[in-house]
Amino acid sequence: MITINPADLKPNEFYRYMISTIGPRPIAFASTIDSEGNVNLSPFSFFNMFSYNPPTLIFAPTINRHGHKKHTLLNLEEVGEVVINVVNYPMVEQASLASAEFERGVNEFEKAGFTAVPSERVRPPRVAESPASYECVVRQIINTNSQSDNGIDTPGTGHLVICEVVMAHFQESIFNANGGIDQASVDLVGRLGGDWYSRANVDALFAVGRPQMGMGIDQIPSAIRNSAILTGNDLGKLGSCVSLPTTEKVNAYRASGILNDLFDEARKGCQYLPDLLHLRAKQLLTENKVKDAWLTLLAG
Repeated sequence: MITINPADLKPNEFYRYMISTIGPRPIAFASTIDSEGNVNLSPFSFFNMFSYNPPTLIFAPTINRHGHKKHTLLNLEEVGEVVINVVNYPMVEQASLASAEFERGVNEFEKAGFTAVPSERVRPPRVAESPASYECVVRQIINTNSQSDNGIDTPGTGHLVICEVVMAHFQESIFNANGGIDQASVDLVGRLGGDWYSRANVDALFAVGRPQMGMGIDQIPSAIRNSAILTGNDLGKLGSCVSLPTTEKVNAYRASGILNDLFDEARKGCQYLPDLLHLRAKQLLTENKVKDAWLTLLAG
């Protein structure tokens, strides 16, 4: 384990460790407008949802490397409204282009080739290409900056922008037959460190069942808990069960013959029976057949 005190490094050096290990971070593609009607569009990965009643989003424009406020923040100080557009894979390169430090007043919708659509409740337009857009009113801007000796904001520090959603827009293509959002269809991307992003496409998606008050990993028999084959994720699934199967159920499972091939292999070969049972249970757990995995583990 490598231990680092942030105080021992320059802020931008520790920043690289943070952005490479905290993520993938969702991207707020924020469209804003200044008091003269000039539109700005810029992505921010210091972003997330904060509450749902009222629906609240937060993001943080940091002070740039020159010690200046970003155009998004300057606009919000003049017009406290923003549209937070979600970024997905088909638009990620264009969104990246919009992050370049164009002069204030330059319209990134035009520079990055996006379609501006008038909003219904706020003045900034939304991005037509985004799978989901949230019209927001800024409720609070919290200054978290530290200033240098000359009074200039320190690069990397920021302002926390708290926004209430007052209207939302979703592309029809991301809905499933039941009227819910199909996660695979959204095709979201997340920000990582350096030039890296992640993509939440079909191959990368997986489900984790909602937790229940199970027995816990501490109640799993030590021979299973200390297995060299089962992982922490495997034990998590096993520990979510309320109780161990009864002896009668274990005996009936073994008597069914479903494990005969493993017992035969252990008798005739040089395989260790507990290892064979743990390997079979591991496969069952990948198929979310937790009860069968328990019956297999206890059959030995």
